[in-house]
Amino acid sequence: MTEKKSLDKMTVKELREIAAGISGITGVHAMKKAELLEAIKKNKGIEETAKPAKKISKAKHPELKTVADLKKKIAEMAKKKEEAIAQKDKKLIKIYRRRINRLKKRTRKLAQSE
Repeated sequence: MTEKKSLDKMTVKELREIAAGISGITGVHAMKKAELLEAIKKNKGIEETAKPAKKISKAKHPELKTVADLKKKIAEMAKKKEEAIAQKDKKLIKIYRRRINRLKKRTRKLAQSE
C-alpha cells in the first residue's frame, strides 16, 4: 500500500492499519494523523522531506513588492478617484475605490509577512 500511495496522502484509518502492524508502536488508536506519520516514519527510517517552497505570487503588478511602493500606488489611485468624483463619474469612482481597497489588502498581507 505504501508503494501506491505516499504516507502523507493516506487517511488516518490507513495509517492506523499500518501502525498496528508495526510492533514498536503502541497506542495507535489514540494517535492523531501527525503523530501516526511521525511514528511510522521513525520506525521505518524514512526521513522528512523538505516542504515545498512558498507559492510565487501571480500579482498583476509584480513591481509593487514593498509597502512603500503599494502606498505610492494607493496615493496615485486616490488622486484619480478625486478627479472622477469631480467629474461625477460613478463608474470610475467605483473602480478606483475597489482598486484602492485591493491595494490596501496587499499592504496588510505584505506587512504581516515581514
